[in-house]
Amino acid sequence: MSEADIAIIGAGPAGLIAAERLAQAGHRVALYERMPSPARKFLLAGRGGLNLTHSEPLDGFLDRYGEARDWLEPAIRAFPPEALRDWADGLGAESFVGSSGRVFPKAMKASPLLRAWLARLAGLGVRLHSGRLWTGWDESGALHFENRDGTVETLRPAATLLALGGASWPRLGSDGGWQEILAARGVAVAPLRPANAGFSVDWSALMRERFAGVPLKRIALSFAGRRVTGEAMIDANGIEGGAIYALSGPLRETIARSGHADLAVDLRPDLDEAALAARLARRRAGETLSNHLRKAAGLSPVAIAVLRDAAGGPLPTETNDLARLIKTASLRLTGTAPITRAISTAGGIRAEEIDAGFMLKRLPGVFVAGEMLDWEAPTGGYLLQACFATGVAAAEGIGRFLNKPSS
Repeated sequence: MSEADIAIIGAGPAGLIAAERLAQAGHRVALYERMPSPARKFLLAGRGGLNLTHSEPLDGFLDRYGEARDWLEPAIRAFPPEALRDWADGLGAESFVGSSGRVFPKAMKASPLLRAWLARLAGLGVRLHSGRLWTGWDESGALHFENRDGTVETLRPAATLLALGGASWPRLGSDGGWQEILAARGVAVAPLRPANAGFSVDWSALMRERFAGVPLKRIALSFAGRRVTGEAMIDANGIEGGAIYALSGPLRETIARSGHADLAVDLRPDLDEAALAARLARRRAGETLSNHLRKAAGLSPVAIAVLRDAAGGPLPTETNDLARLIKTASLRLTGTAPITRAISTAGGIRAEEIDAGFMLKRLPGVFVAGEMLDWEAPTGGYLLQACFATGVAAAEGIGRFLNKPSS
């Protein structure tokens, strides 16, 4: 028998915020987590500065979810970035807006926030059970868990929330194993694919040996009608980073369809082509081309190396042609990094499988939230925002389901 009215499986942000909301409403809640401790991916995300959300106007914010905007919008409007900041500040985070518009806690890491959050949950009576691997339902319809000590546990809660994440960083707990369980129950699941991931490039030996791990700063990337400014990171086998992640969805789909994608790189987005050509025209006699590109065009050594790889041979000698290449260098991407190296995943439970309260239509009393659902977004705070917002929305849905008059 369950010790709680509600079982939440998965102790990441979506599951934890749902537990908090439900416990505050007076429900008995138990959390079940397969790992020895909760929110491991949340902690990893916070190592380089926990990006909670973003401060851009909400309409633009919602556009970041692409095709999923329509069905995610009610949840995000009900728990928008301002609400997430207020919640974090209530746990002592003292959030602030960085120069990029991203929102961070003052401590710039997740661990203080998570400690305060778990203490709040404990104070609300939420019980956390770690080392519980959910394997589906048994023949009687009870939740079935395999415990780390080798025992088996079954539960019959009044409502269940699945918040099991996608399949990126599986060593932290989310491996997508739930796909087969739900598919066996007739739930339509879009295949999980890497999102916010790097891409393969057939670099020259010089790029691989000298510039792997070097950032390519102050660039603009263009693909499929979209232009993104920011930075990228050269990898021995390709390219990754924030600007790349912002285009990862269309790049990934094009590669899957055509075997490659040609990405346009503007190495001097702050200068138009004519102004750049005018600078390049003033070359001193005897000056090497690399030195000229560094001084006249302001290109870093890694940017010059990218330019040479994009040219596929000697660089143009004619000033206008060289300026055009700097503004429109083309990189051929030939593959997507594996899902285990991705920051997040695309795909998941299709939107038509859930109702307005995030309950599975085929499984009454079973709700879903977070990255299990079929949406994707770039880094920048959009991932955590949607996880929190869908967790809150699922909690509201569970509350309505449990309070519904019996017929």
